[in-house]
Amino acid sequence: MKGCLSAGPRVASNLADERAISPQGGVKYRSDEWMSNSLNTKQTREQTAATKGSAGSKAAVVVARGMLPQLLGYELRLAQQAVFRDFEQSVGALGISAGRVGVLILVEANPGIAQSPLAHAVGLDRSSLVPLLDQLEGAGWLERRAGTDRRSNGLWLTAAGATLLARVKTRVRAHEKRIAARLQPDERIELMRLLRLLAAAA
Repeated sequence: MKGCLSAGPRVASNLADERAISPQGGVKYRSDEWMSNSLNTKQTREQTAATKGSAGSKAAVVVARGMLPQLLGYELRLAQQAVFRDFEQSVGALGISAGRVGVLILVEANPGIAQSPLAHAVGLDRSSLVPLLDQLEGAGWLERRAGTDRRSNGLWLTAAGATLLARVKTRVRAHEKRIAARLQPDERIELMRLLRLLAAAA
C-alpha cells in the first residue's frame, strides 16, 4: 500500500498494530475493530460463499442496512476489508503480515532506531512491541545492536530482511495500483488528504 505506507506514523501504526505472533508465525491481532479485520474478512468470505451456495434453493435475502450507509466508519470498514483482501492475496504468500511490513519499512527508513521511538511511531507501548521484534529477529529479518547512547538497542534490517522487504515492496506497489485503479490521480490525493484529516481528529 504505497500511499498508506507513506502516510506517516498514524498509518504506520495501523500497519504495525499487532499484539502477538504465535510460535508458528501466525499473527494474533489486537481485538480492536481495526486489526480484527483479517478474521472478519475471512468470515465475510465464508458467509458470502454460503449465501451463493444456497442461492439455488431459495431467493437471496435483501438486508436493509438502516443508517449504516450514512456512517463514515461503516463505509471505511467496507473499503478496509476490500483493501485487506487484496493485500492478503498480493503479499500473504511471502509469509508476512501487514503489521510486520510496516515495522520493517520504518526500520529500513530509520536504521538504528531505538525501540521507544519505534513504539511511538506504530502506536504501541514497548511491552507490546517487544514480542513482535523478537519474532522478526527470530525470523532473521531484523537485528538489535548497541545503540549510540549505549543505554538502548538500535534496530537494523538484516540482509535477509532487506531482500524480503524489496520483494514485498514490489507486490505492495502492484496491490496499491489495483486498489486505486478506479480513482483518478487527483481523487487519490484528495482521499489521502481526507483520511489523514480523519486520523488527526481521532
